[in-house]
Parts: sequence; structure tokens; C-alpha cells
Amino acid sequence: MNASRKKIRKAVVSAAGFGTRFLPAVKALPKELIPIWDRPSLQYIIENLIVAGLEEVIVVHREGGSEIEEYFTPNLKLEKYLKKIGKEHLLDSLKSIWQKAKLDFIPQTGDLPYGNASPVMAAEKLIAGESFVYVFGDDFLLEDKPGQFLRKLIKIFERYQAAIVLGVQEVPWSEIYRYGSVKYHQKGKIPHQIEAVLEKLPAEKAPSNFAVFGRFVVSPIVFDSLKKQKLGKDNELYFADLINNLAQKELVIAEPIKGGKWLTTGDPLRWLKANIEFALKKSDTNGEIRKYLKNLKP
Repeated sequence: MNASRKKIRKAVVSAAGFGTRFLPAVKALPKELIPIWDRPSLQYIIENLIVAGLEEVIVVHREGGSEIEEYFTPNLKLEKYLKKIGKEHLLDSLKSIWQKAKLDFIPQTGDLPYGNASPVMAAEKLIAGESFVYVFGDDFLLEDKPGQFLRKLIKIFERYQAAIVLGVQEVPWSEIYRYGSVKYHQKGKIPHQIEAVLEKLPAEKAPSNFAVFGRFVVSPIVFDSLKKQKLGKDNELYFADLINNLAQKELVIAEPIKGGKWLTTGDPLRWLKANIEFALKKSDTNGEIRKYLKNLKP
């Protein structure tokens, strides 16, 4: 690793969207707090970041909302009650987060444009010139060994001194139109180096069936690039545009996930699928869920 680069300690999680595909359910509750099985999807993401070795997690939420911070803040009255009835263990997973990582909660203020790159700009002062991990708050990873994929992305980032290393997953060609697909560099000297990310193209036009999902390891050079970047469709600031701008002059790598699976939870159908897949992975619920699904009548 280049001596100018410190150990990656910080992660930024984007939780600033309005979740329009989940309305009206998320009118008063951020979609990142909708549970996957027994806890919010955002909690799983933060736990995954901690297991991967991150020490500080910066959650960028929508302006005016305090629900996410309230969820991750200790509630002494509740803890006292749970202790009284012998159920204090129900908060053990949250206590583990509080003990292992520093959590920061900041709003994406109105002076920033809407878009999935704006949370990066909102967190700039807390990043303080360091390389960091960036995560989309509605992208869920189901891994055989939690944290292993992110650790791999960090290792690749450090080895090759990349500008960005991003996670991708191979999807059926019939579904690639839903996602950004990567165009790999035909003459690249580095494994999985890319030229561009092309958004939501039909299968006959997409450069590959490797779809980008919300796991990135990022150099602080992105801030200067973002400040110069023009707004895209609907006047939004897109992370894909940032990737494309940097890929023209810097090293950008798209690493396929192995030993795990990306599940998006940003709409009700895929959220339900994520719940089912998660339950099927759990040894204590696998049998009952399979039996239930098998006996469902059309």
C-alpha cells in the first residue's frame, strides 16, 4: 500500500432517499428501517461493515428525519423495562454495534441535489481526506461469511491503488435492463478494470450482464470530481457518472461477488424476496419456510 494512504476506517451509508417505490409505507419511516426478518436492513449493513473492519459509520439521512438516529441511540427507559422482565438480550445486537463502532448521523441538506452521489458530498467534512467505503442503504448482502466481500474490495483497492473499486454481480440477461452494467476494459492490464458503467440498457445493448450494486471503496479524489460534475437526468447527481468520469483517467475496478449474493430491498417485491431468501438461510427457520412455500396453493 502506498504510504500516503491510511488504513480504511470509515464508511458512508446512503439513507437519504424518499423511497418512492415503497410509498405510502415509508411516508413517516425511512425505507432503511423496514426489517429484513428481525431487524432493519440498515442494521445488517452496519453489522456487515463492522465485521469487515470499519470503525466509523456515517449514515447520511434525509433532511428533517431523526428516525434512524433514534433507532441507533440507546433508550435507557426501554433497557430498564427489558431488564425488569428478563428480556434485555433482545437489544444485544444493537449494544454490540454501540460497543464496536462510532456512529455519525448527518442530514443531506437542501443545498445538495437529489441523487445517489450526494450523500458522499454531505459526508465530505467527516471523511477528512481519507479513503472510505460507500454503501447504498437498500442493497443487502447475503454472504456465507459476513464481511468477506467488502474485505476483498478493500484489499484490491489497496493493492492496485485504484480510484474506485466497486462490487458487481452477474445477473440474467433478461434482467440487466434494471441496472447499470459494466463495460470491461479490453486492453486493461489490471484484472476487472472497467471503461464505464452504462445505465439500464436492454440486453442487446448492454456491454455485459454484470450489474453494479451498492458497495464501493473510494479514494478521496472523488470529491474534486463530484464538485465539477454536471447533473444528470432529472437534475440528479449520479454515482455512475462519477465512475465514468474517473474511469477515463484513473483506475476503476469492478469486482464480481463470490461466496455471497446481492439482494436489493428498494421495492416491495424484492424486499419480500430478500426476506424469504434470508429465512431460507437460517437453520432455525429453513424447514418451516420451505414447508410453507411448498404447501402454498396458487
